[in-house]
Amino acid sequence: MDELIFFINRVLISGTVLGSIYALGAIGVTLIFGILRFAHFAHGDMMTMGGFIAFVLAGVLTALGVVSPLPMGFVVLPVAMVMAAFLALGIDKGFYAPLRKRGAKPVTMLIASIGVTLMIQGLLRLIFGSGTRSFYETESKDIFRIDMSAFGGTRPISITEPQVLMFVVTAAIVIALHLFLTRSRLGKAMRAMADNADLAQVSGINTALVVRVTWIIAGSLACVAGVMLALDVALMPDLAFNIVLPIFAAAIVGGLGHAYGAIVGGFLIAFAETLAVFNWTAVLRPLNALLPDGMALPANLSLVPTEYKLTVAFVILVVTLLVRPTGIFKGAST
Repeated sequence: MDELIFFINRVLISGTVLGSIYALGAIGVTLIFGILRFAHFAHGDMMTMGGFIAFVLAGVLTALGVVSPLPMGFVVLPVAMVMAAFLALGIDKGFYAPLRKRGAKPVTMLIASIGVTLMIQGLLRLIFGSGTRSFYETESKDIFRIDMSAFGGTRPISITEPQVLMFVVTAAIVIALHLFLTRSRLGKAMRAMADNADLAQVSGINTALVVRVTWIIAGSLACVAGVMLALDVALMPDLAFNIVLPIFAAAIVGGLGHAYGAIVGGFLIAFAETLAVFNWTAVLRPLNALLPDGMALPANLSLVPTEYKLTVAFVILVVTLLVRPTGIFKGAST
C-alpha cells in the first residue's frame, strides 16, 4: 500500500499540478497562434509578470492588515487577471499591432516576441531584483494529509492548499472556456477566425475585437498560471521561462489553434515528464523477493535523470511532428 501512496504523491498529484500549469499556458499560446498566426515566445514571461502583479497586490493588502483564510495571492487573483489582461493589450498595441499593419511575416513576429521576452525579464529584474520571493513570507502554507492507515498504509497522501486551489481553478477555467467557445457569439467568432481569418472577415466578423479578446484571455490565463505556479513553488524573474518550451510542445502536440488540444497536450506532456523521472524501484521493490539470490533492483530505476526532464517534451514533440504534424486534434500544420 505504501508503494501505491508514494506513486499517488509523486506521480498523480505532481503530474496533475504540472499538467494544470502547462494546460493554462498552452491555451494562451494556442489561442494567439490560432488567431494571429505566430508563436508568442513571451507568453512564459507574461505568466511571470502576472505572478509579480499578484505579489505586489498581496503585499499591499497584507500591509493594510487584511487577513484571509485563503492565500493572499489567490485572493487578489481576479484583480491581477484584469491588470495582466490590460498589460497584454498594451503589449499587443505597442509591439505587435504596428508589425501586423505593415504586413510582417510570422517569423518577424516571432523575433519581436523574443524581444518582448527580454524586455519583460529586464524590467522584472530591475524592479524586483533577481532573488527569489515567496507569497508565504507572512503566512504559512497549509498541507493536507489524508490518513491511509485504514487501508494498511503507513504514510499519508499529502497535498498542499495551493495545489487544491490549482485543481479547482483549472477545472473552472476549462469549463468556462468551453462554454465561451461553444455557446457565446464571440467565442464562435474566435473559432471561425482561427479556421479561416479571411473568410471570417468577409463574413462580417469584427476581427479587431476578436484579436483584443484573444489577448485578454491569453493575458488572464497567463496570470492565473503564473500565480498558481508561484504559490506552489516560489516567485522569481525567470519563473516560467524554463517551462515555456514544454508549454509550446503541449500546444503543438495537442494541435496548434485548438484550445481543447492544448489542455490534453498539457497533461500528456506533464505526465510523460513525471513518469519518466519517477523512481520505479520505489513501486517495484516487492519484486526483489522474486529475484534470484544476489540480485536486486537498482536503487534508481527512473527512465530519465531529473536534470534531463525537459528532453521528454522534446522527444514527444519530435515524434508528433514526424507522425502527426497537425497534432492530436488536427490543429494548424506545424
